[in-house]
Amino acid sequence: MKTVFSYQDRTDLYKMKKKGIAWEGIQMVDLKGQYLKIKDEVDRAVLDCMASTQFINGPQVKAFQTAFEEYLGVKHVIPCANGTDALQIAFMALGLQPGDEVIVPAFTYVATAEVIALLRLKPVMVDVDPHTFNITAELIEPAITHKTKAIVPVHLFGQSADMEPIMALAAKHGLYVVEDNAQAIGADYTLRNGQVKKTGTIGHIGSTSFFPSKNLGCFGDGGALMTNDDGLAARLRMIANHGQTKKYYHDEVGVNSRLDSLQAAILNIKLKHLDEYAAARQKVAAFYDRNLGGIPTLQMPARQNNSSHVFHQYTLRVKSDDRAKLQQWLKNKGIPSMIYYPVPLYKQKAFSDYAPAGFELPVTEQLCREVMSLPVHTEMDLELMGYIADGVSSFFAAKNNN
Repeated sequence: MKTVFSYQDRTDLYKMKKKGIAWEGIQMVDLKGQYLKIKDEVDRAVLDCMASTQFINGPQVKAFQTAFEEYLGVKHVIPCANGTDALQIAFMALGLQPGDEVIVPAFTYVATAEVIALLRLKPVMVDVDPHTFNITAELIEPAITHKTKAIVPVHLFGQSADMEPIMALAAKHGLYVVEDNAQAIGADYTLRNGQVKKTGTIGHIGSTSFFPSKNLGCFGDGGALMTNDDGLAARLRMIANHGQTKKYYHDEVGVNSRLDSLQAAILNIKLKHLDEYAAARQKVAAFYDRNLGGIPTLQMPARQNNSSHVFHQYTLRVKSDDRAKLQQWLKNKGIPSMIYYPVPLYKQKAFSDYAPAGFELPVTEQLCREVMSLPVHTEMDLELMGYIADGVSSFFAAKNNN
């Protein structure tokens, strides 16, 4: 297959200049390039914060909270220190007890299940849809028992799980829904009645991460919780602040989890660009689709009809035994790639107590063998996209010619 662009193999991309800036190599996410585009805004916001010396719970945090609530269309945003804290605080606020079961996808990052185990709850791992990589109501329902108390849909790689049936299932069984929205902030989910909601605002509680490489990332760690429930919002705020509503008066054991004013100042700037960032990532994904979609052993990322996709990752399936060879081929051309995720949660040593010997989920097992993510970020131009797509297609062309 021939792509739109054809380039000779070259490793001098490391030395290329773009707008006068020397590249240090192709990145999975170009944080430096993104920063340089908004440098003046960010630097001014950071210097203003430093001049104020209000580094904890300064006006920047409140301003970001309000702006994020407006963007998401949600009543309450509770900023916190990171995305893992957000999940932990959510489960603490729900009052779950040791031994209670929480259903999670087996194909996800460890933090989703880690906080469940940390709180002495039981993560119950279920399989995912082979196209969207997300859990579905059909896959969740057989795992529900009398001990089940919550479901955690992970909006993996940038698109929503099919939330409406999941919410209906949760209502039927009296379960909480906590959305792990660390990878899909800004994505839209359309209900059957035509109403559009942002991911993270559909369940009882939503959580997200502002880790630097996320679609909305700060310059350190950060996270937030979202809810439309006034009572839950009050509990989330209290737990995140040492279990207190009034200073030095602690109603229950909480945690210390705060978003720094400096990070909030940066997020205030980047939030204004979030939709622009999503559009840039979607442009890259569309380019890859056009130029790689004809390769028989590659499966492009699927799109749900009722969800937009903001492409935190562009994740292919290499439906052959060629993944390792393809990765090495790309590495030789200076093109990075990543495997998200190489091992199912239930095969991690840390979770050996939560799955019987020999336990396997067929789709999760297959995805761990096949998935591979290509660079996708806001600073990619046609030349770079073309070089990466040509690198992938040239591997299969060389294979077919042997």
